[in-house]
Amino acid sequence: MPGFPLARAKGLRQDGGMRLSWLFLVLLLACPFAARADEPVPADALGIDLEGYPYPYPVFFLALTIAGHPARLAYMDVPPAAGVAANGRAVLLLHGRNFPASYWAPVIRALAQAGFRVVAPDQIGFGKSSKMEGDFSFDRAAAQTAALLDHLGLDAVDVVGHSMGGMLAARFARLYPARLRHLVLYSPLGLENYRLYVPPVDRAMLTARELALSPADYEHYLVSAYGLAGHEALITPFVALRRRLSASADYPRWVEAYVASYFAIWGQPVVDELPLIAVPTLFLVGTDDHTAPGRPYAAPADQPRMGHIADLAATLAARMPEARVKIFTAGHLIHLQDPAGFDGALLDFLRP
Repeated sequence: MPGFPLARAKGLRQDGGMRLSWLFLVLLLACPFAARADEPVPADALGIDLEGYPYPYPVFFLALTIAGHPARLAYMDVPPAAGVAANGRAVLLLHGRNFPASYWAPVIRALAQAGFRVVAPDQIGFGKSSKMEGDFSFDRAAAQTAALLDHLGLDAVDVVGHSMGGMLAARFARLYPARLRHLVLYSPLGLENYRLYVPPVDRAMLTARELALSPADYEHYLVSAYGLAGHEALITPFVALRRRLSASADYPRWVEAYVASYFAIWGQPVVDELPLIAVPTLFLVGTDDHTAPGRPYAAPADQPRMGHIADLAATLAARMPEARVKIFTAGHLIHLQDPAGFDGALLDFLRP
C-alpha cells in the first residue's frame, strides 16, 4: 500500500503533528483504554518504547535511518548458557503482532541451554524499538533484519517466526535465502490471502476502534482470536502491558503503528511465495488456533472459511520442497501452553 514510513526515535518530533481524523479525536477523548488528559497518570504507566519495562536479557539498539529520520531497532543477543559448549549456530526469533520480544524468554533459555546463540529483535513499530508513522512493510522489515544480522556478524541463521513474525520470516526467506539454514513457521499468519475474504477497511475507523478498546475487550479479543479459552492467564501480562502503554501521552502514536501492521498483514500476502522456499521448514501449529486477521469484516458466509491453520499448514507443506508439520493440542501460544513439547520439537528440528 502506498505511503512513506517514518520511524521516530525517543524524543523526536515531527512538524505538522498527528494526522488524526475528527472521529479519531472524538473517540480518544472518551477512550476507556487510554487515560484522559485530566486524569492522573497511573504509577505503572509506560512510554510507548517500553522505557523501564524489564526484558529477560539485556537489550541493545541498532541505529537506523528511515526516510531520512533516525530510528532504533531494539534486540536481545543472548550467548549460549554458561557452562554449555557453543554449537556455532544462531537462532533468530521474530515476534508476533501483539507481543514484545520479551515473551520469547522460555524459548531463549531452552535454545541457549542447547548451545545456540539467540537474537530476538523488536521490529520497528513494536516493543522497545522506535515507532513509525505510515505503512508497515514486510520487505522493509526484512531488510532491517538483514542489517541487524550484518551488524552482529551473522551470515546465516535459523529463523523462527511466530504469528505475524511468520509472514516476516517467509518474506525474509524469499529475499535472503542464503541467510537461512532452517525456517520454523510457528502459528504463522499468512497461510491464506486475507484479501480474498476481507474487504478494505477504513484506517481512521480501525484506529478509532483500537483507541476505544477497553482492557476487558482486548483480553476477550486475544483469548477468542487465539483459541486460548481456559488459558486466560497466559494473556494477562499482555493485557496489562497495553493498559500501561495506554496511559502514555503518545499512545495514539503507538496505536497508529499497531494499526499499520494490520494493513501489512492484509495487503502484503506471502502464501503464494511459501512453495518457493527451499530451505528445510517446520510448521508448528495448534488444533485450537483459528487466527484470521480481519475476520469480523468478512462476509458472514466467508468467516467460517478462514483461519484453519493446521489444515492450511499441511496443504502448504505438501507443496514445499522440504517441509513438515508438527501439530499440538493448543492455541496460538504453543510455547507458553506446552513449553516442553514446543522446545522438544524445535530442538529436534534444529539439531544437526
